Amino acid sequence: MTRRRTQLAVVSATAALAVAVTSAMPGAAAAESAPKAGGSAFLGEDSHHLDDLDTRKDKAQPSAAQKAAAEQTRSGSQRGAAPATVTWNRFGSAATITPTGKAALATGLGKDAVAAARAYLVRQASVLGVTADDVAAMEHVTTNRIGDSSVVMLRQTVGGVPAGLDGLVVVAVQDGSARYLTSSLSPTRGAATARLAAPKLTPEQALGRAADNIGHEISEVKRAGAANARTAATGWTSLQAKGLVGEQQVKQVAVPVPGGATRTAYHVVTRAAQDEGYSVYVDAATGEVLARDGLVDHDSDNPRWSVFTSVPEVSPTPADTRVQWCWTTTTGCAEAVQNPASPLAWDVDPVTKATTTTTSGNNATSGERWVAGGVVTPATLRSDRNYTYPFTGQWTKERCNPANYSSPERNDIDAATANLFAMHNRMHDWSYQLGYTESAWNMQRDNFGKGGLGADPELGYSQSGAKSGSRNNANQGTPPDGISGYSNMYLWQPLAGSFYAPCVDGDYDMSVIGHEYGHGISNRMAGGPDRGLSGLQAGAMGESWSDLMATEYLQEQGYVPFSSTATPMGAYVTGNAEHGIRNYNFSKSPLNYSNVGYDQTGPQVHADGEIWSATQSDVRSAFITRYGGGDAALQKSCATGATDVESCPGNRRWIQLVFDAWLLMPSGAVSMLDARDAMLAADLLRFGGANQDLLWDAFAARGMGRGASSTSSADSAPIPSFESPYSRNANLTFVPTGEDGRPVAGAKVFVGEYTARSRPVADTDPATSLDETFTTVPGTTTYTVTAPGHAQKQLTFTSKPGQTRNMPAPLTTNLASTQAGATVTGVGTKVPAMVDGDEGTTATTTDAPTAAQKVFTVDLVGGRQVVRKVQLSALPEPGSAGRFQNLRQFKVWACDAKGRVLCDQDADYRAVFTSAPDAFPGTAPRPVAPELKMRSFEIPQTAATHLRFELVTNQCQGGPAFQGEQDADPANATDCTTAYAGAQKVAVSEVQVLRR
Repeated sequence: MTRRRTQLAVVSATAALAVAVTSAMPGAAAAESAPKAGGSAFLGEDSHHLDDLDTRKDKAQPSAAQKAAAEQTRSGSQRGAAPATVTWNRFGSAATITPTGKAALATGLGKDAVAAARAYLVRQASVLGVTADDVAAMEHVTTNRIGDSSVVMLRQTVGGVPAGLDGLVVVAVQDGSARYLTSSLSPTRGAATARLAAPKLTPEQALGRAADNIGHEISEVKRAGAANARTAATGWTSLQAKGLVGEQQVKQVAVPVPGGATRTAYHVVTRAAQDEGYSVYVDAATGEVLARDGLVDHDSDNPRWSVFTSVPEVSPTPADTRVQWCWTTTTGCAEAVQNPASPLAWDVDPVTKATTTTTSGNNATSGERWVAGGVVTPATLRSDRNYTYPFTGQWTKERCNPANYSSPERNDIDAATANLFAMHNRMHDWSYQLGYTESAWNMQRDNFGKGGLGADPELGYSQSGAKSGSRNNANQGTPPDGISGYSNMYLWQPLAGSFYAPCVDGDYDMSVIGHEYGHGISNRMAGGPDRGLSGLQAGAMGESWSDLMATEYLQEQGYVPFSSTATPMGAYVTGNAEHGIRNYNFSKSPLNYSNVGYDQTGPQVHADGEIWSATQSDVRSAFITRYGGGDAALQKSCATGATDVESCPGNRRWIQLVFDAWLLMPSGAVSMLDARDAMLAADLLRFGGANQDLLWDAFAARGMGRGASSTSSADSAPIPSFESPYSRNANLTFVPTGEDGRPVAGAKVFVGEYTARSRPVADTDPATSLDETFTTVPGTTTYTVTAPGHAQKQLTFTSKPGQTRNMPAPLTTNLASTQAGATVTGVGTKVPAMVDGDEGTTATTTDAPTAAQKVFTVDLVGGRQVVRKVQLSALPEPGSAGRFQNLRQFKVWACDAKGRVLCDQDADYRAVFTSAPDAFPGTAPRPVAPELKMRSFEIPQTAATHLRFELVTNQCQGGPAFQGEQDADPANATDCTTAYAGAQKVAVSEVQVLRR
């Protein structure tokens, strides 16, 4: 998710918490409502949040003068410059300037990194569409380090007003040489020193326009008093308004517009509810909303904490298997956690330098918030600083019984709060060593003069909304630097027809906690201090990066076994040890860039994030193969920063490049290809380009090769390429043939296992821009082929380096295809979609079908046929049916029309095949795409003119994991067949009939 709805909600620093949070800033404000059971940002479903919005004109072209200057840059004809590649951003300025080889872009720029960056910008002013005065007027945002390179970020200003949306440029400088440039600049051509139009709206009016845009009525808008003095120093005005939650922030900014003049605007940071917050950019003259981003994408001198380093024991009666962490080494502690990333112990107030004696400190503040929008209560005070609260496993043992809250054990809330607090601190310290420092806008109350704004510790809410019914979720909100990030952890519970989780507490699952904190990292480091990730692909990568960070942290620290195989995300809270909350364990995924939008959700950040995860898993594995995995001691030493990354195993080198690449992204609206380029550039800066081959080959194998393209971060249909500039690619010609051996027209070949909402790599359709030949990195690959009137076919093909050859694809006639002449009858919605040859369309029964209405009759192609196989898909199109309505078991009936038998009576049909009860084997916590996509079934040899397909059960009716009463909550019926309103409806996406 983006600095945005990445999973979380904001909650109040109550009077009980005031000792620790008084100066924590705007952001520790009480929320009004919680997402109720079933809605989940972490799951990525049923979100009530608004999509990101950008109303500015889509794209402007560079001028002829810029293009001419770019040609000089490409040829290296400028003095002291190496040949470079120039790409263009949406404003008509350079998006990237990258060397074509390993040589520097320019040399002799001087020793001071910021001055060198400005000098290079002046040299490239004609390409960028700016003047020397424009460069001089740019604001220095920050300088970070990647190895021995300085990554300088500058921000455009117009009339002294800084850009608030885009307008950033990053220049990587090394020893007086420019190595890489990337920007979201707008061509100003001297306008930076011009006067910007004065605002006509007040900050209060801008807040009103923003509130209207997000659907909230407000009143009684007023300045926030003393808090305003703190924010005023950084340009923010703090406001309060009835109808919104806590403090809202407003700042005047300049917003570049493609092809138009820069507009005076306000950046409005709003909080509307527990897990709802937005950055809204309002034109200060007209009140028009220019853009909107979601914020929420969940010893007495030696303190000690009892923690689950990974997760509790998975058991109906979990034992207390926690270990103790202490600040410094002492008897009885499993690990000392003191390190340079935290100059003070985790429980110390940086203002008083004294212990808070609770779950509050410089990096994080954690507290219980059982009532959505209610007060926040830190863990029980411990003057001895021993935060070793009892753990009974009550939520699990008592099977989600709400009576726990008033019991003496209080649902182990203190243990949960302390665990969440310790894990937030641990993620702070681990990520600090990788570059998430003060100058990279991390979350700390006091930044100790090291850069950034401070006053923004991570706010953590344990068992958030528990009494209000919030379940099966986690989320993180990440406002701009200087405003606290906030994270909600929820209880998990089985919910009928929605999500079948065990009775567990998310405050103990470090993969979930690490994932949510990871959103705070990527949304702060990518795109600058005021705007995080935005758009489908950026949001998808945000979800992926959070998964990747969580699993990497756990493996490096030795809390789970080290492996090139991923630790499943949320395995504990979902009860699924194979793939957790995702469709796949990302190290075992078939997904690639052509599959954006593949899931039954359609384009969606969680599902599409798995594409980036699969790619990065390949990259990580390749780094481990090249540099080894080391032993546990070396992994731990690297995780704590005690060993330099250049001496670390491959996985640490890989995660370092992930962090480095964020610093090379001056816009949060990045596509996966933009992020690919940033990672390649980071390798040039950190490791001298030693891994360009490894990176390119891995990206190409997942469809992000040299010829891939994407119009923007919002592009849900990017063009894949499987070609690597570092490989001897193979050239394959797709040759589909029918049963008669003749070529098949209109056939498509897809890389991977999905066709619905995916892009083919080649086809035999003369009406498209594709042709039969495509280029790919060599290796063994799974392909899926479709063609009108033919059955979908999956095949595996191996190509060798440099090989040019045909890729034969023998296809079988689909005897149920309407394109070949078959017909289908039955009662339901979109019934013809069942046999249209497209797995991306779905037919459904009526809401409460009778037995007869669950039967559909197919009049086969060509009269009497001998059938040996059927293929079905239960993967529905977006919006067609709930997951639990998808087909699970089916039955096939046959009729051979001859004589007086017309196949129009039930008695004409005989049963020939009954599938296994779990033909489509959906498992807890919910059915997922790999369990529902196309499957083949051998049936007894059957002569027939007609086949009937009986949809016996859906996932709800036939899935044992979704049956019966599974908790002790008297207000929550869990049996899917009786407590789920859609229990009777059945959905099927494709039925195909084959001779062989």
